[in-house]
Amino acid sequence: MKSVTCTNAKLEVVDAPTPTPTKGQLLIDVLRCGICGSDLHARHHCDELADVMAESGYDAFMRSDQRVVFGHEFCGEVVDFGPGTRKAPRPGTRVVALPLLRRGKEVHGIGLSTMAPGAYAEQLLVEQSLTFAVPNGLSPEIAALTEPMAVGWHAVRRGEVGKRDVAIVIGCGPIGLAVISMLKSHGVRTVIASDFSPGRRALATACGADIVVDPAHGTPYETAAGRKHLHGILEAFDLAVGTIEKLQRLRLPWWHVWRAADAVGAATPKHPIVFECVGVPGIIDDIIANAPLFSRVVVVGVCMGADRIRPAMAINKEIDLRFVLGYTPLEFRDTLHMLADGKVEVAPLITGTVGLSGVDAAFDALRDPEAHAKILIDPGSDANRPV
Repeated sequence: MKSVTCTNAKLEVVDAPTPTPTKGQLLIDVLRCGICGSDLHARHHCDELADVMAESGYDAFMRSDQRVVFGHEFCGEVVDFGPGTRKAPRPGTRVVALPLLRRGKEVHGIGLSTMAPGAYAEQLLVEQSLTFAVPNGLSPEIAALTEPMAVGWHAVRRGEVGKRDVAIVIGCGPIGLAVISMLKSHGVRTVIASDFSPGRRALATACGADIVVDPAHGTPYETAAGRKHLHGILEAFDLAVGTIEKLQRLRLPWWHVWRAADAVGAATPKHPIVFECVGVPGIIDDIIANAPLFSRVVVVGVCMGADRIRPAMAINKEIDLRFVLGYTPLEFRDTLHMLADGKVEVAPLITGTVGLSGVDAAFDALRDPEAHAKILIDPGSDANRPV
């Protein structure tokens, strides 16, 4: 079979043996595979990330001198089963799967290690237990977006966003757009998106953003929706003193009233939930410095290098900082069904398709945010550049 390998940042199409499924595994024909931003980063910076992964407890992450097959966002069709594997889903069934693969007693990330080659290939091994049949006749193009959309859904859930909250998405690349789509599917009424790229701002609108801001000419924190939040320490002091003064006029023990309000969440000043979806040094600190007081910041973008923040600034503003990774199996399954039921709008994200011979050109094209957001690989296509 043909696959695309990456070694020392060089992408090339090679002939590889057809993988053989072992017990509990399925062999699938790859129908579509998305090119992820992490693939773009890993091409040139995998050694740096591998060091971090090793320190975190995973020492099999790809290295630049290894021959790695990328691809963890995919939809395929069942071809064969490993020995002793339950014959479900049946051959010919379109499926998606969590990108994890057992190798002996270890589990490896598909497309992120030599131990689990990814879906930049004609065929792929997946775990039967992590495989889901594609429902409702969902197209393979949309089904292949299950994985990145699940990342967005996990981020929204970790952000604990209420429908009446203001959500601010910084960065409208594929993951930022996934977060916007999932926020709107969750019923969040006010979603503010910010990006320097006109093309990405247009995609943010297509995905449901209510307000779109060019940070070169404005700030997402000072929109009409954002002005109801506290922006300075003096405002917080004034609110605290003013609240006490009002409660004391009730001629009741003010602490009992405050405690009752606190129990139902009414004592905490309104604050936005900010999703950092850029992943470059300096962004987190910039958000901490400029976001309203008490903001909850959910870091979704993956910064590949070292970064700095000022803890004193975050402390003075009582910023809630959360980091997210991936999704749970349930979130993955639920995302697939949200896509199949038409509850999430994702078609605008897909801006091009290439065959295996066009992967190198697709990586180049994705450098231009005005040209593309999500490019899919169709192993059956001869397209050598995005169409």
